[in-house]
Amino acid sequence: MNIALVLAGGTGVRLGSEVPKQYIEVNGKTVISYCIEQLSGHDRIDAIQIVAALKWRNKIKDWILKADKKGKFRGFSECGVNRQLSIYHGLEDIRGYAKDSDNVLVHDAARPLLSARMISKCLGAIEEHEGVLPVLPLKDTVYGSVDGRRVTALLNRNEIFAGQTPEVFKLGIYYEANKRLMPERILQINGSAEAAVLAGMDIVMLPGDEMNFKITTGTGLEKFTRIMELKETRMK
Repeated sequence: MNIALVLAGGTGVRLGSEVPKQYIEVNGKTVISYCIEQLSGHDRIDAIQIVAALKWRNKIKDWILKADKKGKFRGFSECGVNRQLSIYHGLEDIRGYAKDSDNVLVHDAARPLLSARMISKCLGAIEEHEGVLPVLPLKDTVYGSVDGRRVTALLNRNEIFAGQTPEVFKLGIYYEANKRLMPERILQINGSAEAAVLAGMDIVMLPGDEMNFKITTGTGLEKFTRIMELKETRMK
């Protein structure tokens, strides 16, 4: 069984909007709706669990009626004070209807251009590993700095990668990896795979997708809007 855990608890602070980016409408659909459509329509996704604040759940249910054409939505999970705690809450709920040997696919609702091909690649790779992480190589020269003002380390960009979602993990071992970080250390985790790496899980990296970018600022939202407008124009 493959369960998609959609993270939609962001507040939109960096975007500077009263409406979180995942709930902004672009070309007649909310950003999260694009993700749900792709996940629901994929043959290998069996269930969808969504982390979302209580105030948005009724609206999400309305959007699900159109986006989740295969009826795969299973329920909502509580938002945590940080991203990883939200994931932990989602994992706890998923374990109520899934087996530890099943797979959980963690995806940001603010990455609306998730492709069926990327889903398939990640689910294919998890068959031989405990975790899968799509990554992109860094194009710019990178430096380390302790204080944010002076360069304190020279880093080899060939050894540094930018992580994306969806990240896929074996449910049971990934849940235990997060549980061991409770209650305080989990608040220091920034990326989904970090908990898995700390637990010594076998994590394989796959080539990511440049189009699978995360909307975090107004520039990202404008880029996504242009892409969808161009797509609509081509379809006419």
